[in-house]
Amino acid sequence: MKFSLVDALVSLESGKSITMIKQVSLAEEYLADHFPDFPVLPGVMMLEAAVQAAAWLVRDFDAFRHSLVVLREAKGIRYGTFVSPGNALQVHAEVVRIDAQGSEFKIRGTVGQATAIQGRIELTHKNLADTHAELGRLDSVMIEHLRRQWQQLQRASAA
Repeated sequence: MKFSLVDALVSLESGKSITMIKQVSLAEEYLADHFPDFPVLPGVMMLEAAVQAAAWLVRDFDAFRHSLVVLREAKGIRYGTFVSPGNALQVHAEVVRIDAQGSEFKIRGTVGQATAIQGRIELTHKNLADTHAELGRLDSVMIEHLRRQWQQLQRASAA
């Protein structure tokens, strides 16, 4: 993943649900372009935070079997309150279905008690070697990187 939109693990019930936090800071470059006089976390970034949280649940559940866990479809996404610098977006993903090829989640992001995003997402799970056998080594490198990143997210929650 090119950038991380989740900062720490709050809770994990393996194979069932995950809650993660995204701290929003005025230092995030995209805020200068997204309503410059009214900086808020763009809706697409809230959705990406939910996708990333759900992907960590998949990786934990399937022991990092796939190098790619990506969005297949977003359904019924609704936005509520704004997420401003200084706010913490708490993202919760609950499993509807999870198997080797894909998964579906109910997602909800909140700031305090207010809902910022909710809906359903479907993810697909795959390896580069599934379609290009010569890329198997790259899968291994990516998975090892993701394992280290997961350890950092878990440590951040303990701090």
